[in-house]
Amino acid sequence: MEKYIRDELNGLEYELVGDYYIVAGEDEPPARPIGIWGARRREYLKKYRQEVYYGLLFSGKLNDHLADVEKQAQDMMWNLTEQMKRAEGVTEELKRRDQMAWVGAMNNIQARVRETVYNEMIYV
Repeated sequence: MEKYIRDELNGLEYELVGDYYIVAGEDEPPARPIGIWGARRREYLKKYRQEVYYGLLFSGKLNDHLADVEKQAQDMMWNLTEQMKRAEGVTEELKRRDQMAWVGAMNNIQARVRETVYNEMIYV
């Protein structure tokens, strides 16, 4: 059996996959990555906002929505972390001078930033 055949009536090209011919076309564009924030948003929507979840799923926009949330959440994490570091004086000098104080301050900042991202982007 030939790997590719062309149907002259409809102009489509078919590819042999296993025992079946399927329409050969351009590959789908690669899906945008969905990281931890996108996954958490998906679980929240699935559990508490089912109408939104299924609306996005059936319209084919769920992956794009989750990828957008992922990107926005990462940007928000980075920006808020940097702002809080400046506001609280958590610098590389502190890191060099007193690593344990720097680690404690950074853990505190990151915990607050995560809560902000959850409340403003994920659980809405």
